Amino acid sequence: MGCSVAERDPYLSASFSWSNRLRRALWQFAYLVLFRISPRPLHGWRRFVLRAFGARIGANCHIYSGARIWAPWNLHCEDVVAIADGAIVYNPALIFIGSHATISQEAYLCGATHLYEDPAFPLVSAGIHIGAHAWICARATVQPGIRVGEGAVLALASVATRDLEPWGVYGGIPARHLKERKVEERHHANAVQHG
Repeated sequence: MGCSVAERDPYLSASFSWSNRLRRALWQFAYLVLFRISPRPLHGWRRFVLRAFGARIGANCHIYSGARIWAPWNLHCEDVVAIADGAIVYNPALIFIGSHATISQEAYLCGATHLYEDPAFPLVSAGIHIGAHAWICARATVQPGIRVGEGAVLALASVATRDLEPWGVYGGIPARHLKERKVEERHHANAVQHG
């Protein structure tokens, strides 16, 4: 008789509260008029705009104007993080990106999914942790709840369906370990040379 639409069909239930939706609407407006059209070199301005919406952004982060951040208040970047044009940060839950990590063009950090065996098809979110010095290559995807270890590389168009160990190189769908990442120790070499 007086049932709401959601009571008749739970599939139509809202995944987010009205306050969340209002906050995201305000952010989308700010994104379009303050963030998206900002000139490419104005990284400081975009850091300011993101911080105004609750993001925790460290020093010298380069977040490009074509990056899509779903909820700035659920984004924590340490110092010197890069998020390229076309990257999507879908973060209903917290996404943490460690210092000197790079999120390349059209990479997708996907912080939510649906319980597809439940008739109501509810949305469930889980945080993502990207370690320091990690690299999420172009068009690669990190699924909800995944931890990408320090220095790990997720190769072009690969999909991380489980945690990636530190300093490993991973590729494929689903991503599998390909080899270890060996980083040239320039600082050590310079110290030895000048010592």
